[in-house]
Amino acid sequence: MAMLQKALDDPAAAFSSSPAFGTPVHPLLSTQQARIPAQPAFKPVIHAVIPVRIELRYLRPIAYRTVTKKHNLNLKDTSLQALATFIGKHCGTGWREEGTGERLLDEAAKLWKAESGGVIIEDGKRLQGILRTLESCMVGGKIGAAKSSGAGKLSRESTFSFGSDSAVDLSEATSRRSSLDRHRNSSFGMSKLQVEEEDEHDEASKDPRAWLKVHSAFDQPRYTYDMDKKHFVQVANKPSLFPSPTHKTALFRERYNLIYQRLLRNEAFQAPSFSAARTALQFTDNAATAQQFYKITPIANLLGRGGTSHLLLGMLVIAPTGTLALNDLSGSICLNLQHAQPLQGPDSSYFCPGMIVLVDGVYEEDWNGAGSTGLGNTGGVGGTIGGRFLGFSIGGPPVEKRSVSLGLNNNATEVGGGFGWTDFLGSGSERAVGARMRRLETRLLGPESLEAASEQRRKMVVLSNLALDQPSTLSALRKVLERYAALPETDTPLAFILMGSFCSQPALAGANTGSVEYKDLFNSLAALLSDFPSLLKSNTSWIFVPGDNDPWPAAFSAGASTALPRDALPELFTSRVQRAFMEAGVSREEAGARVVWTSNPSKLSLFGTAHEVLVCRDDISGRLRRNAVRIGQATAKEKTDDQPVMETAADANDDIVMSGALPTPEDIATESQTTDSALTASPSTVSYATAQAKKLILSLLPQSTLSPFPLATRPVHWDYAGALSLYPLPHTIVLADAEAEPFTMTFEGCHVINPGALVEGSGRRKRMRWVEYDSWSKRGVVVEDWV
Repeated sequence: MAMLQKALDDPAAAFSSSPAFGTPVHPLLSTQQARIPAQPAFKPVIHAVIPVRIELRYLRPIAYRTVTKKHNLNLKDTSLQALATFIGKHCGTGWREEGTGERLLDEAAKLWKAESGGVIIEDGKRLQGILRTLESCMVGGKIGAAKSSGAGKLSRESTFSFGSDSAVDLSEATSRRSSLDRHRNSSFGMSKLQVEEEDEHDEASKDPRAWLKVHSAFDQPRYTYDMDKKHFVQVANKPSLFPSPTHKTALFRERYNLIYQRLLRNEAFQAPSFSAARTALQFTDNAATAQQFYKITPIANLLGRGGTSHLLLGMLVIAPTGTLALNDLSGSICLNLQHAQPLQGPDSSYFCPGMIVLVDGVYEEDWNGAGSTGLGNTGGVGGTIGGRFLGFSIGGPPVEKRSVSLGLNNNATEVGGGFGWTDFLGSGSERAVGARMRRLETRLLGPESLEAASEQRRKMVVLSNLALDQPSTLSALRKVLERYAALPETDTPLAFILMGSFCSQPALAGANTGSVEYKDLFNSLAALLSDFPSLLKSNTSWIFVPGDNDPWPAAFSAGASTALPRDALPELFTSRVQRAFMEAGVSREEAGARVVWTSNPSKLSLFGTAHEVLVCRDDISGRLRRNAVRIGQATAKEKTDDQPVMETAADANDDIVMSGALPTPEDIATESQTTDSALTASPSTVSYATAQAKKLILSLLPQSTLSPFPLATRPVHWDYAGALSLYPLPHTIVLADAEAEPFTMTFEGCHVINPGALVEGSGRRKRMRWVEYDSWSKRGVVVEDWV
């Protein structure tokens, strides 16, 4: 009995049924052990993935077929090795027979394109992040196994779907898929604002001031237009103030490609699907109808086509010989504009070197070659083309509306096309958050949300050229603040935009205005703001934009044109202004959020993509007048002179005068007299100011940039030139020009505002003007008063 009990306690010590082989006897189960339920007859099969090593020569053909041929991407050896290691680790031996390796390469290429990667897939942080995302979706050596066997093609929504395997936890798969969706959505700007549906009813989001964001020029995303992909690609390289010289040529090439693609999207430059191929004119019963579309000819294609009419798109430049020339990506040609007329009408816009224009005319071939132009033997593609181009019409490229650029119709609904998935500002793309932001804007700023007496809370007050060293400026600013301080606290404006230059003389460039004197200017501003504690305690944003006379650029430019974009004012001089807010009872964190010292230019977004405002302080009208090219001299003479005129010394220098590079002294005197008479004549003062405002807008907006000048005229930081872009057009442009009359005008859906100088005139009483901008109607009104 003891032996039996020992056998039950220790089966290994029981007698063997076969002493030769040592086979243990079957243990005898007791009554309690017999009551234990038996184990199941089978166990779930867990497919283990056996890692393998994949040689590149076996994976390269599959990668070429999937990544290169299908997605137009290229792989480096380092990135191919990283993918081979990942596929061998997570797919195992079935990477080729089951097709999991090819599918994994396809999903990796899709994620790379979704993140706006380059044409070449490089082994770096972006690729490692994509592999980590794919690793979270790997189950049993497979990724995205479709539930139905008939799903032969994966869609964007079902790129990663999980099967009904019993070994897979569905809740875990769902969480993995949602994590992947968030990763993919962030590539298209869906989670930049981090706005969810439930946030629209949050108490903190009921104040429209909480949705006002200021984007500095140095913090905005950088994009370049890829002519091969026909889309914008985000630049991954880190920007620098001292970049490679190749970035200088890329700056002008980027401008040309941007306008060229915008031009081809215009209906006037698209060939009809059904048209006669033989003739350019289509004859009807009564008359002949002109050709319905235009075609741009590259300059290099003019060779051998003398005496023919062409339409050119290029940049106006001054050649080394002093004559006017037109450049594009294929070549350069001498330009003659003595018979040219503006397309929009006489005196409709400025044409300056550095602008990209459309010129319609006739090519006159020079049989002596390009050397006859004085530039040497530089013919061929990329060089100077022999001969000259006689321009009969000249104008800027047509402007594209913001809705067309983003693929929206008049009702702000998606219609396809455009660049709606591109997050130009870093606040979310139009297709991702646009509709939600517009609903939020209507709910918080719409007519139903505000009473008639509280419309002031959705307005922005724009003041420009605040020279704090002038006593009249401080008096005018005090009078403006008294006007808005008298309103109830709930009706205070949405924001105050104060723009420089905050000193009438270049700061730190001479003995008159040093660092101590310049700091005293903002000390006086802080003392002035302290007299209005109700405005400081209200939830109003105060945005300060510097000018050309403000430090630090003014220290070496001495009032000349500084490089754009320029950084915000140093905290060394502005700390007292923020201290004034804290003395009024505002915490340090709130004061730092309300007082914003931003760059010039900068962009303001209200409700994300629903409202975008570009703010720039620059005397651009004077720069346009100084650098404008004179055109149509021969046509003007034919209209004004009925009798032949004797040849003068000015006519002897006909080459330079006709080219428009240098006007004659007589013409300068005539123009100055005409301008002075137009300004002094009281009946035509309003019409002249309106005409000049239209001329400024028609000159600037077609160029899609705030600085359409050569770098010698207006310096630009090469890597930050994207902050000066006007594509797509913002809803509003605040173009603070102290040399131009204040105006508010809308062109192609873009509202342009110029507040002018805050104080103007001399004498005992001076006129003060600023602009009140309604953020709901997106329209501004010029307000005048006397100080």
